[in-house]
Amino acid sequence: MSVTELQTDYLIVGAGAVGMAFADTLLHETDANIIIVDMFQKPGGHWNNAYPFVTLHQPSQFYGVSSKELSKGRKDEVGLNRGLNELASGAEVMAYFDQVMKHTFLPSGRVQYFPMCEYTEDGNFYSLLTGDKYHVTRTKTVDATYLNTTIPLTHTPNFSVAEGMNFIPLNDLPKIQSAPEGYVVIGGGKTGIDACLWLLENQVAPNKIRWIVSRDAWLLNRKNTQPTPEFFEHTIGAQANQFESIAKASSIEDMFDRLEACGYFVRLDPDVRPTMFHGATISEMEVEELRRIKNIVRLGRVTAIEHDKIILDQGEISTGPGVVHVDCSATAITNDVIVPVFQGDLIVPQTVRSYQPVFSAAFIAHIEAGYDQDDEVNKNNICGVVPLPNHDTDYIRFTAGFMMNQYNWSRNPDIREWLLGNRLDGFSKMVAEIDKDDVEKKAILKKLRDNSMPAMAKLQQFMAEIS
Repeated sequence: MSVTELQTDYLIVGAGAVGMAFADTLLHETDANIIIVDMFQKPGGHWNNAYPFVTLHQPSQFYGVSSKELSKGRKDEVGLNRGLNELASGAEVMAYFDQVMKHTFLPSGRVQYFPMCEYTEDGNFYSLLTGDKYHVTRTKTVDATYLNTTIPLTHTPNFSVAEGMNFIPLNDLPKIQSAPEGYVVIGGGKTGIDACLWLLENQVAPNKIRWIVSRDAWLLNRKNTQPTPEFFEHTIGAQANQFESIAKASSIEDMFDRLEACGYFVRLDPDVRPTMFHGATISEMEVEELRRIKNIVRLGRVTAIEHDKIILDQGEISTGPGVVHVDCSATAITNDVIVPVFQGDLIVPQTVRSYQPVFSAAFIAHIEAGYDQDDEVNKNNICGVVPLPNHDTDYIRFTAGFMMNQYNWSRNPDIREWLLGNRLDGFSKMVAEIDKDDVEKKAILKKLRDNSMPAMAKLQQFMAEIS
């Protein structure tokens, strides 16, 4: 079979949120030509296989590509997120990325899109539908798949399941046709939270739910992530409280206690100290709803589901074929190995700001577009990778990385201007628009600035302790 030869400036592998955000910035800040290769039928990456009741976990204003708003500018009026800025559904996110591709990227004449294609290596890919082969001669390759997103539908559990047991991914919960004896939700992360909340919202009695939580997590109060001015005291105030809590902490344990006391962190059970931190957000109403579930199993990870019992690291519990076992054990985003973002003719987008991989992709593309192509050291210094957290103490390195980047960016006029005008940033404009006579908001900013350097010094001390 012959190979079709293509040529472009940038070959982007992956049309998920990261790849789309990167391409959008390139499209609007350069005159480059772009080829996007993706294995799914539609742009959006893992959203193609997301569970039907999924929503964003942070406000829609933080998500998508820089040039097109995802949010409709409204607050939720019903449900457990009411009073806060809206969270787009999975269907809305998919429709949004499809519109960006059809009405922004492709009409530009500078973007070619190859869905349903498998990328192999060295600029080669082939169609999953026809088998046709392609080779791309390109200036640079962008690996937008490095932040590997694992979802329940495509996740392979790391435990055995006996034949005949009712074991389903989270996606299949809405397909249940007859009431089971009960539900076992396996996984204490955000998908486990979503499963429990969906069951409760659909009138499943709390005593019908057993929730296997191998590790409790520190969670972020969603009220502190709102990008609109009326939440300034919560959003910027939470950052100021965070820095003050770190700066005044006498130990790592004391730091977490202070972060919880000031409202930066929340936990589901006040009697169980968390050992996990993935940066998941949750509303106060969601916390109260989840606390209705009393049968929480904390015996470590599941090792096997047998016909009459579930075996865990530290014990076992009874079960049976009449129980629905819901797999929520997949880890959402991972980057176990951190590599430089800029590597010659290869660019590997990773998180350069905490909690925001999509903003990070757009920011990295801006640095690629506006800086000397040969100044790789400087570009990597600007785009220091903020390691994704897993254990509770990962919060320390995670926060230190974020603070170091913010400090470096604040000293660069071009970056300051870009942040102010970029809709995915959210916070720079909120700070810039403070009225000069607003004493309370200015006091919050002073608190943030006064504690930033002491907080960084304390984080360095704590990093030395844990290493």
